Amino acid sequence: MPAPRNLTELEADISRDLEMVAHPRAAWLEAKTSGGAPVLDCLIIGAGQCGLAVAHALKRDKVSNILLLDRAPERKEGPWVTYARMPTLRSWKDQNGPDLGIPSLTYQAWHEAQFGAAHFAAMRMIPREAWQDYLNWLRRVLALPVQNGVDAGRISPARTDDGLPCLRVESSAGPYLARKVVLATGQEGVGEWWMPDFLRALPAEMRAHSADAIDFAALKGSVVAVLGAGASAFDNAAMALEAGAAEVHLFCRRADPMIIQPYRWLTFAGFMRHIFEMPDEWRWRFMSYILGLREGFPADTYARVNAFPNFTMHVGRPWTGAQVVDGRVELATARGAFRADYAICGTGVRMDPALIPALGDCANNIALWADRYTPPPEEASERLGEFPYLAPDYAFVEKREGETPWIRDIHLFGIGTTMSFGPAGSSINAMTMAAPRLAAGVTRGLFEGDLPRLYRDLRSYDIPQVVLDPSRIAAE
Repeated sequence: MPAPRNLTELEADISRDLEMVAHPRAAWLEAKTSGGAPVLDCLIIGAGQCGLAVAHALKRDKVSNILLLDRAPERKEGPWVTYARMPTLRSWKDQNGPDLGIPSLTYQAWHEAQFGAAHFAAMRMIPREAWQDYLNWLRRVLALPVQNGVDAGRISPARTDDGLPCLRVESSAGPYLARKVVLATGQEGVGEWWMPDFLRALPAEMRAHSADAIDFAALKGSVVAVLGAGASAFDNAAMALEAGAAEVHLFCRRADPMIIQPYRWLTFAGFMRHIFEMPDEWRWRFMSYILGLREGFPADTYARVNAFPNFTMHVGRPWTGAQVVDGRVELATARGAFRADYAICGTGVRMDPALIPALGDCANNIALWADRYTPPPEEASERLGEFPYLAPDYAFVEKREGETPWIRDIHLFGIGTTMSFGPAGSSINAMTMAAPRLAAGVTRGLFEGDLPRLYRDLRSYDIPQVVLDPSRIAAE
């Protein structure tokens, strides 16, 4: 069959494909209320690629009473048009993601319908702006209900009018009620973008995290220092160079920079589908080694900064302090002080549920890996022990059983899942396996809560398949 020649043809194919795989088609959920107010079956906080993938999976399971909230304006969800500063995605162009295995919904199908198969074949990686355009299209073609410009707040327990547990979610648009909540807020889902306290203490106009909004044009002619040697640190160094910085210095803590990308190794079905089912010691062993290596930087990213003669990489030179001296940033390093006009931290995230306003009523009772598993001394890591220890359906688990049982209805889908599930809440590559798994956890909880009602429905089900002909029935 020839590929669609335009989006109109492709969208017709999508309608047909979705109809062909719509089994089982029966609606099975009933609308609920709480105090007379409507109750959603699932509220998804975050409408980036993770939130869209979960919503798509839920709709395929006939869970349509859902809503996605996103604090960003429409078409500005996710990192691709905000703090992502690489020209292309780092994943291969033929990856599957929020399409969830439906060929007509893949990025490749969308790209070829607009630019042709030859254009896709010649392209090496997906431009990040094109990926955002694809996500916007996916949201539209799947008719996913998103409310933009809404900040989600505190989550607390509630009850439906028929006695089922549900959750109340405060927000800038007023409260929402939902039987299930999915936190699909990506990198900062259960923590914060981290930088050392001595850098945070500097004036805000002299430092930034790589995830912050940075006026790179204002750095023209400046000396810029970047902490970190991961891909995002290099991306920010490149942005400063391209904006005309006089010098850019990147500081790597390690004596030997990480040039291996362990996520390339683990991209196979066995790991992505089953690591979460393995014993804790094996999950910890694999993920602590992978995360201990830190994410490597790709060749294209390295070539981007090396194109500038005013770029210098310092290895084995971490920062140990910072102060303002004569109007500039003076950084204390393992090999003496270094002065710059501006400092950027490519230092990633740290896990701490207490920093998330939505989790204010339960953060101190969310089980962490440190609460559930003690690794051997050679594998110990305080940083990794701070990751949440999640149930098989991505739900939070209580640290002290019985204090906050309602957190079983809050599911996480973001980088905070990494220690429990591997790269299955932040990686496009794992999404076709991870999003349906999470959706199945949501539908399991909804089904379990409805068991009494569904059993009554079964007992009252009386639709005959045939009409018997009395004349053909022999009387005893």
